[in-house]
Amino acid sequence: MIRRRVLTMLCAAASLALVGACDKPGGPSAPSAGFKGIDITGAEYARDFALPDVEGRTRTLADFKGRAVVVFFGYTQCPDVCPTTMAELAQIKKLLGADGERLQAVFITVDPERDTPELLKAYMASFDPGFIALRGDLAQTTALAKSYKAFFQKVPGKEPGSYSMDHTAGAWVYDPQGRIRLFVRYGQPVEAWASDLRQLLG
Repeated sequence: MIRRRVLTMLCAAASLALVGACDKPGGPSAPSAGFKGIDITGAEYARDFALPDVEGRTRTLADFKGRAVVVFFGYTQCPDVCPTTMAELAQIKKLLGADGERLQAVFITVDPERDTPELLKAYMASFDPGFIALRGDLAQTTALAKSYKAFFQKVPGKEPGSYSMDHTAGAWVYDPQGRIRLFVRYGQPVEAWASDLRQLLG
């Protein structure tokens, strides 16, 4: 728990980088004048994803053209960051009104060992039936996380065989044309999220 809090604080600090997880080249920038989140428009990373959904169908950004897409790396047994972020995205979808139907949350599990398709499907449904989860094998997940400059690692628990996952706490946001635009730190107020998404949805 302490290590997770430390990682979260590191990701939230604009002047620090967590194993490259939250930075653009040269380190994280301050929010631009137009956005509350970190503007990473034109970044050479986080360009796309290609992983199976809970039905086994490979999904990519092209599947969601015309929507603002929010990508988040997490796991279903996460005690705080993951459920908080997904609940906030569900709230933001409501705040957007009619435009909320053009918001697509994509949850990528960093714990494919325990996160079965059935479990992921139920987890997404508990927040919003329109949210989707993707699950690759460990090699696929590691490669994709690297392409996003995202961090995750298994942390052994106190009981034999138990573990938790440390992981990057923020989210990546794409505009309706499929272009990477923002990195949003964990803890950004939902009103600020909604403001940024309204701009992207135009």
